[in-house]
Amino acid sequence: MRTYSFLTVLLWSSMFHAIHMMPSQKRTNKHSRSERITALSESEGKTLRRTKRGWMWNQFFLLEEYTGPDTQYVGKLHTDQDKGDGNLKYILTGDGAGSLFIIDENTGDIHAAKKLDREEKSLYVLRAKAIDRKTGRQVEPESEFIIKIHDINDNEPKFTKDMYTASIPEMSGVGTSVIQVTATDADDANYGNSAKVVYSILQGQPYFSVDPETGIIKTALPDMSRENREQYQVVIQAKDMGGQMGGLSGTTTVNITLTDVNDNPPRFPQSTYQFSSPESAPPGTPLGRIKANDPDVGENAEIEYSISNGDGSDMFDIVTDKDTQEGIITVKKHLDFENKMLYTLRVEATNTHPDPRFLQLGPFKDMALVKISVEDIDEPPVFSRPWYLIDVDEDAKEGSIIGQVVAQDPDITKNAIKYSVDRHTDLDRIFNIYSGNGSLFISKPLDREETPWHNITVIATEINNPKQSSQIPVFIRILDINDHAPEFDKYYETFVCENAKAGQLIQTVSAVDKDDPPRGHKFFFELVPEFAVHPNFSIVDNKDNTAGIMTRRNGYSRNKMSTYLLPIIIFDNDYPIQSSTGTLTIRVCACDSRGNMQSCSAEALLLPAGLSTGALVAILLCIIILLVLVVLFTALKRQRKKEPLIISKDDVRDNIVTYNDEGGGEEDTQAFDIGTLRNPEAREESKMRRDVIPETIFQIRRTAPLWENIDVQDFIHRRLKENDLDPAAPPYDSLATYAYEGNDSIANSLSSLESLTTEGNQDYDYLSDWGPRFKKLADMYGGEDSDRD
Repeated sequence: MRTYSFLTVLLWSSMFHAIHMMPSQKRTNKHSRSERITALSESEGKTLRRTKRGWMWNQFFLLEEYTGPDTQYVGKLHTDQDKGDGNLKYILTGDGAGSLFIIDENTGDIHAAKKLDREEKSLYVLRAKAIDRKTGRQVEPESEFIIKIHDINDNEPKFTKDMYTASIPEMSGVGTSVIQVTATDADDANYGNSAKVVYSILQGQPYFSVDPETGIIKTALPDMSRENREQYQVVIQAKDMGGQMGGLSGTTTVNITLTDVNDNPPRFPQSTYQFSSPESAPPGTPLGRIKANDPDVGENAEIEYSISNGDGSDMFDIVTDKDTQEGIITVKKHLDFENKMLYTLRVEATNTHPDPRFLQLGPFKDMALVKISVEDIDEPPVFSRPWYLIDVDEDAKEGSIIGQVVAQDPDITKNAIKYSVDRHTDLDRIFNIYSGNGSLFISKPLDREETPWHNITVIATEINNPKQSSQIPVFIRILDINDHAPEFDKYYETFVCENAKAGQLIQTVSAVDKDDPPRGHKFFFELVPEFAVHPNFSIVDNKDNTAGIMTRRNGYSRNKMSTYLLPIIIFDNDYPIQSSTGTLTIRVCACDSRGNMQSCSAEALLLPAGLSTGALVAILLCIIILLVLVVLFTALKRQRKKEPLIISKDDVRDNIVTYNDEGGGEEDTQAFDIGTLRNPEAREESKMRRDVIPETIFQIRRTAPLWENIDVQDFIHRRLKENDLDPAAPPYDSLATYAYEGNDSIANSLSSLESLTTEGNQDYDYLSDWGPRFKKLADMYGGEDSDRD
């Protein structure tokens, strides 16, 4: 029989303890070649037969969290090639080789160098081989094996949340599911009971319970009321090892809230309420609030208030305040203390969202009695009507009563009332009123055609309390009286052709009437009695408020009669009958064969009937043209310039102005009074100022004689002072003539004004003796030659 070498893997007592919870077995170093070796596989126990391999092993098992003093022995690798002489070397590779797992390369013993945690890694895959130290050749091919970490109960159950929150409607039945809590255990659920969790309730009994396997929390008591208690805190425990002693546990807290359901009807805290209201409160005025209590919350506590019955259901109303859930009682109609002083109401409060599940508990509504007393106040007068309409004939006499307004004090005191007309509504003071009884009467004549309606306001005031007043509109309609005669509706420019035939219609006239009869207008036309049978024209009443003017003969001549006056009487059909006479002016004109007017006589334009439109336009144009001519003539005259004294600005000639006229010399006494210059004593006549109206007639100024004064400077200063102090002197600059030249001149006076008047020539030869300065003057006046020249 052939023999084969093989490798045997021995597991020590720790491995067998992990699998079978039994004491360890002794390892065997050698086995027969033909021996059958049995081991536990990973999935299930199988019989493994090695017939051609030199070494063999199954899975290795190792407990986690080993806390012994030495390293934990895993197992041993061995081959029948190993003679024990140390020639073979065992090598380990794979997961954790060299760090977590170390092997004795001489003996093949495997140890765990560190404490292992199955929750971190539960399976390690390694590879082993044996080589010859001398040759380095593998004596056995490399083979793979597995080391599994066996679990121990080292992890407590943990809930997915530290705290749970849940809610459930109040009044729920027993066993109603609230929430499910879940706890997990990190231990191996396939190995023992380390991961088998059981739930229990530590706090929250007897209200709630928990399913030990599923962790579902349920109600344990029936009809739990939110109004009694709303919040519950439940503590749930999860324990592994199936809840047995020594198992690890974890807890969590569940906050459970009971949600509200409409299981409570509203209730009034009192059965009767008292309110009061002044009778002057306008509709919509709030009087007070009432509230029914409902322990529910949210929409389950919403209440609707209504008035079910009572004697004041039509006088008051109640509305619901959605924010406060109160009922607000308001005034619906005007109150009257004198009519009723106390009202009683029945107010009903009802839930708006009842829950059908709890209707058997009773009606979800409540009722209360509300009493409202009306307070009396001083009210203004009240008229018997909201407005008055009065019809008055327009021919009503002044002072006649046309109607009456009535008002009274609604209070119990019944104060006296006076009436008046608001003059802002009757500025013309056409109407007046008796203050004692409210009778309206006319103060001025009426005219329907001018004002057919009058709208006035009457004021009623309490005599004892003038602050209490009210007013009412009064509409006065003026009824028409036939007081206007009909007349032509317009001015008619009527003409008749010279070639007109008898019975020809030349004009249709109509009439108007300011009156407004109830049956409408009806006018009649006829000639005045004096012209009842007119030889030239006749009138035909058309029975439709118009009449036609007809010719009564053939042919008319402008030369014989250019204009005809036809008086027509117009009647109406109302009472009393009114009529008027209108004169129709008919001109005789030349017409063509079709009856179109071509020209009329000029005399017709000057008749009392008035000027034609064309003539008036022509006259107006002539007047306008004349006015334009006058304006142009005036403007041209103003623009005409006088001939200047100096034609050119440059022609000054040493400031000598030539007047081109020659004075009369000393004999010319018409230009000025020369005696004033000759006689210093000459006095100017008192002349009044022309620029102002004098207030006082000043006396003529008297000056002292100056001929004895030989000082010219002193003379000038004296005259200057006189003019400065003269109150009658003009306020503008003026020329003062002093008429004094002084003495001590060698040549005496050079003025010719005092020269003797002689017919002979004057001798000027003495000018030659005055020196070179007077040579030019001597040449001009000296010698006969000069005169002849």
